[in-house]
Amino acid sequence: MRLTRFTDLALRVLMRLAVADADLPTTREVAATMEVPYTHSAKVVARLRHLGLIEARRGRGGGLALTAAGRAASVGGVVRELEGAGDVVDCDGAVPCPLRGACVLRGALRGAQEAFFAALDPLTVNDLVAAPTGPLLLGISSGPPGRTEGP
Repeated sequence: MRLTRFTDLALRVLMRLAVADADLPTTREVAATMEVPYTHSAKVVARLRHLGLIEARRGRGGGLALTAAGRAASVGGVVRELEGAGDVVDCDGAVPCPLRGACVLRGALRGAQEAFFAALDPLTVNDLVAAPTGPLLLGISSGPPGRTEGP
């Protein structure tokens, strides 16, 4: 199984916010820390806000914060939500597979995909930032000096 870049970044944003202290990072700061374009991180932040996993506070002292639901969220659930319900392979694409009516592989791949998600189900976002990951994230969270505040 392979996660999309969007899902990978979303999980890393959740992890980053799980170790944030009172100084809440902005979307720009998260993008810089994760070394991704601001536009990518802004799309991820918007989706995570829509799911109720993070909140964005405006104004002085504002920034991004993980919600209680985000902290307790199942990693498998988050990945399912972000990856969607699509099949691993596209048997019904522009040129449908001639085997699709009698193929065992499609069902086997669907089962493997669900096993992948199920393996992630017991993990929460909090679990992802337990030692040694959390302390490492704290070390890279400050990012390079000289960054400016942004939305």
